[in-house]
Amino acid sequence: MQKLNNKGFFQNLKYDFPAGIVVTLVAIPLCLGISLASGAPLFSGLVAGIIGGVIVALISGSALGVSGPAAGLAVIVFAAIEELGSFESFLLAVIVAGIVQIILGLLKAGIIAYFFPSSVIKGMLSGIGIVIFLKQIPHAFGYDADPEGDLGFFQKDGHNTLSELTVIWDFFSAGPSLSLFYHFWY
Repeated sequence: MQKLNNKGFFQNLKYDFPAGIVVTLVAIPLCLGISLASGAPLFSGLVAGIIGGVIVALISGSALGVSGPAAGLAVIVFAAIEELGSFESFLLAVIVAGIVQIILGLLKAGIIAYFFPSSVIKGMLSGIGIVIFLKQIPHAFGYDADPEGDLGFFQKDGHNTLSELTVIWDFFSAGPSLSLFYHFWY
């Protein structure tokens, strides 16, 4: 872990402050969007962004670090809230998990991470990415029977994520499709 140099905390403030403003302007909508996608209250997204972006950065002691909203976990948070029955139950589970993490950190138990193969983590994140991608394809082609979308594999309209891809051709709209391809290529 790198320590701060002897010249002081404010040595690079003229560079760090504008960078912090830009990161904040990117992180706030991202935090709000992820909390909305997770089925959590919007305010919880802001609190999580502040904790992840400010508090973690201050107590980490690292000269470089990345913390903040993780869009890949929105599906997991949504499923956890649904499984536990309420957002409050989910918060309790997060607090307990945080306490366990702090205890493991104090015990210097980070070596446990070596027992989880990176392929498992990459597989989980790839699976989440594939689900998000498949769920967006009907919207890209103009089929919007459920604008908020069904996050489950089996949907309320009787289709599932894969059969929905065959239905989109019956409701094809050139507007969204051409706009999508225009922005992709230009």
